[in-house]
Amino acid sequence: MDKAKVFFTDFRTQLDVSQGVKLQRLCRRAGIAQIDFEGKFVAIKMHFGELGNYSYLRPNYVKAVADLIKELGGKPFLTDCNTLYPGSRKNAVDHLYNAEVNGFNSVTTGCYVIIADGLKGLDEAEIPVPNGEFCKTALVGRALYDADVIVSLSHFKGHEMTGFGGAIKNIGMGGGSRAGKMVQHNEGKPVVDPSLCRSCKRCARECGSNAISYESGKAYIDQDLCKGCGRCIGACGFDAIGTAFDSAAERLCCKMAEYTAAIVNNKPAFHITLIMDVSPNCDCHGENDAPILPNIGMLASFDPVALDQACADLCLAAEPVRNSQLGDHLAQEGWHHHHDHFLDSNPNVHWKETLEHGEKIGLGTRNYELVRI
Repeated sequence: MDKAKVFFTDFRTQLDVSQGVKLQRLCRRAGIAQIDFEGKFVAIKMHFGELGNYSYLRPNYVKAVADLIKELGGKPFLTDCNTLYPGSRKNAVDHLYNAEVNGFNSVTTGCYVIIADGLKGLDEAEIPVPNGEFCKTALVGRALYDADVIVSLSHFKGHEMTGFGGAIKNIGMGGGSRAGKMVQHNEGKPVVDPSLCRSCKRCARECGSNAISYESGKAYIDQDLCKGCGRCIGACGFDAIGTAFDSAAERLCCKMAEYTAAIVNNKPAFHITLIMDVSPNCDCHGENDAPILPNIGMLASFDPVALDQACADLCLAAEPVRNSQLGDHLAQEGWHHHHDHFLDSNPNVHWKETLEHGEKIGLGTRNYELVRI
């Protein structure tokens, strides 16, 4: 496969040029105008940040992208799917409130927010995974499936399971419905924390497979009957139902790549990533630790594998921030140096498997040319 082009610019600007304008110029140089946007519904897939987290992308960057898409004739909307875990984004009502509190609305971004998998995370489409080895089909948010064009706008940061979160995680994991996330994480088996269960029986009423009983006075999920739809997680108002997260990290990485391939298959897709506020953990946390690396720049490409590889390479070449989780680890006496910022920040993570598997199934190539502008 030929080298993919990844376009890069740092955050330096002239006095009369905003970073939003610079981001638009980057997208134009990367060829976004090659896509036929005229009259098309354009899903800008992004992460709105958990309540209490301040490292997510500012709405200003979103507006720059949305305005450019509208200038090219498209109809953009912001979207993400509900979360699998308890928190402020596990149903559309809370998710929309979360987005609003964190600054994402039609005024600040120039377009509306649509939660891709609906009110309870059940509005999904089952689509084939091209060349899938771990997943033959993917369960994805209906709005992503219905969109004519996908534009990924991702915040590049560390992650406690996948090493980092970039374009592939933004689309693959973020685009999965609740059931799709369960398939990726742990083959789709939720569990109950009895200490949090109030015996309201709402989860049993929502269960589509008659898998929940209350013989002990607390909810119990029969793992043999459970189909892994995740309805019970969305139904519980007390965060008593979650997941065991028992899939090996390597397999999780591969499944994310396969879900990304399914979502962008036979559909125009463009990918943008900003390496800034590189927190050690995901924006799904209700907090964020200090950045482990300095702000590096903005990147864009038609190839999500090449884009993630380029972002990883730029991060690995950067000087760690001393007063950070990564800096603390490297300063520890006797610390086993991995010579890998993602591993040294979060030991035992896996990230190369995502890119290797993405390349293997034809999602993209790790062989890229970095075009600096």
